[in-house]
Amino acid sequence: MLVHAALVPDTALLVPGVAGRHEPAGLADLRAAALAAVAEGVEAARGGRLVVVAPRAGTGDRAAAGRVRAGLGPAGVPDALLGWPVPDLPVVAPPAGASLPVAGPSVGVPAAVALHLVAAAASPADPPADVAVVEVARDDAAPARAAQLRALGAACVGDAPTALVVVGSGSARHGPDAPLADDPDAPAWDDALHAALAGPGARDALAALDRGTCTRLAVSGWAPWQVLVGASAGVPLAARLDAVVLLAGAPHAAGAWRTVGV
Repeated sequence: MLVHAALVPDTALLVPGVAGRHEPAGLADLRAAALAAVAEGVEAARGGRLVVVAPRAGTGDRAAAGRVRAGLGPAGVPDALLGWPVPDLPVVAPPAGASLPVAGPSVGVPAAVALHLVAAAASPADPPADVAVVEVARDDAAPARAAQLRALGAACVGDAPTALVVVGSGSARHGPDAPLADDPDAPAWDDALHAALAGPGARDALAALDRGTCTRLAVSGWAPWQVLVGASAGVPLAARLDAVVLLAGAPHAAGAWRTVGV
């Protein structure tokens, strides 16, 4: 059963040192909000399971398992520049119902960022619950993709108390500094999404996202958010959004969903 979900951005900038000595305005607040949300999830999942759900390039979903060393070398950042120790965590396979191929002890950058947050939020003397990592493909164009991802979310939570760390950001097309070409629709789209994520209709808002629009606007969070929709089905939730920051033409938000009345 889902007990908590931390919603965090997919940017490696969350890890101290990645942005260099002079961090952009708002990054410290974004990091603090993401870390606080993950810390709540670590605590809520005591005696159960913590599942990282992150986007990955390509068309195949997968899980990690084994001892995972979550460096950020694939993002071009050597370990020596990081302000946090590189996580070296035991990662378990997701529940059998998830039916994912296991890629071994390797993860992409978004999942690695989440594992940095998990390691930073947990006490070395009191490690987190069993940690699983699920990476969902951004580029899978299957007609029933949303239903597939929601079924995966339901399988990930199962009957055990489960907290999710859901990794994803909004459009990467904000203005001339954006990672991808500017799209004038991006600011209003992201503003509407963030307003919805701060209210009681957060789950319905994620379920209603148009996949084609998300693809056009280069929204990295669509697939992980559909997993969250499936994991939270039928669960009464209180949603909050703690920080929204525009970094280099891409909006990043951090917040949390927690169960209520159960």
